[in-house]
Amino acid sequence: MDFRFLFTLLLCFIPLSDAADQPNFIVIMVDDMGYEGVSCFGNPYFQTPEIDRLAQEGMRLTDFHSSGTVCSPTRAGLLTGRYQQRAGIEAVIHPVSDHPEHRKGLQLAETTFAESLKAAGYTTGLIGKWHQGYPVNSDDFHPQNHGFDEFFGYHSGNIDFVSHVGDHYEHDWWHGRTETPEEGYSTHLINEYADDFVRRHAKEKEPFCLYVAHEAIHNPVQVPGDPVRRTLDNWVRWKWREVSEEERIEKYKGMTLPIDEGVGQLRKTILELGIEKNTFVLFFSDNGASGDFPSGSPRFRGNKGSVYEGGHKVPAIAWWPGIIQKGSVSDQTLLSLDVMPTLLSLAGAKVPPQPLDGLDLSKLLINSATLSPRPLFWASLSNGGNRSEAMREGPWKLVVLHPKARPGTFENETVELYRLDRDPSESVNLAGKHPDQAASMLEHLKQWFAETQATATPQPGGWLAE
Repeated sequence: MDFRFLFTLLLCFIPLSDAADQPNFIVIMVDDMGYEGVSCFGNPYFQTPEIDRLAQEGMRLTDFHSSGTVCSPTRAGLLTGRYQQRAGIEAVIHPVSDHPEHRKGLQLAETTFAESLKAAGYTTGLIGKWHQGYPVNSDDFHPQNHGFDEFFGYHSGNIDFVSHVGDHYEHDWWHGRTETPEEGYSTHLINEYADDFVRRHAKEKEPFCLYVAHEAIHNPVQVPGDPVRRTLDNWVRWKWREVSEEERIEKYKGMTLPIDEGVGQLRKTILELGIEKNTFVLFFSDNGASGDFPSGSPRFRGNKGSVYEGGHKVPAIAWWPGIIQKGSVSDQTLLSLDVMPTLLSLAGAKVPPQPLDGLDLSKLLINSATLSPRPLFWASLSNGGNRSEAMREGPWKLVVLHPKARPGTFENETVELYRLDRDPSESVNLAGKHPDQAASMLEHLKQWFAETQATATPQPGGWLAE
């Protein structure tokens, strides 16, 4: 008998009851990293050995998608387990004070995974990027009003990695509710505080949930040792189009490897403390590649901000030694909204009153179970007010664009239809060849958007505000 085969087979049928009653959770989300941002997903430029090790010891999720195509919306969806349109956060919460999207933020009416886990006995922490509202507009937007016991990081969309001046040209580094000057490269600080959180709370009897929201590889483009680029009154942008490809890749590598080192340190600490069989780690990106670095895949169309695959198909890895099968791969279609229901299920926590849009992935991760078919939706609103939408239904992908529409409106609707199983690059528009399929999906997409808006949490401002 081939005992190696038998052992592998048994791993595929680990009962959920064998998982820890209340496991620890570490959710690591990187910023602006496209599908090939790490070497285990095809990065051709450099290796990311520690993140690769997570994949080797866990499960690669090869069809994982962010619910948004830019920062704030994806984060709102991740935190609430619901399409971000329900929270009224469709676009980047903009740093400019008179921008239509500036005054928005995560309202107290929303229930986050941190709140639900805290009610179930968890200690919770956020380290890194929040981007769910500027505190100058409302204290309600502070992460510690949304279930996080600890917060070390920043509120804005990005900060200078050295000076910690945010995109609103204010210093933006906080210890809890206190703005705190602190020296250090921001990725290194995030790594240090994440490791410290795990070490401190692993000693306690209560389980913990740590949300590590990395700034990298978002701009400003700075590697360790680089000078300040943003001050309180100026931002010297790094113009990658004016440098050699070799220099551009070196910056890309220099911003990525500190993340890799931090992931490796967390893994090492978990093993050192002997809590690996009681700790679930999930790694993924908040949206597709930005224009700064070639982290996306040439197989997929579009980048950050786009509802084509390249805008929301991202690398993802699940790690839980002894529970998730080592070296496994899932090609099932998953969404970042699935994180919250999965955490609550594994923790035995109560689901909030408002229905969640994501699915519990625990049986998929532990037993490789197959998910029930479901439609998926994307609705993007750019900084300039241009809308675009998409819907996934099995192999079919509907893309709706609104070229030259008035900001915030759905004017000038154009419809595209693709078969992702045959055309993953979305290069052949089949809308004319399959008009009934396109029309049916378009109707479903519009019904979904109308339903999210009917009960959406009110927000100040907006492009069409009177």
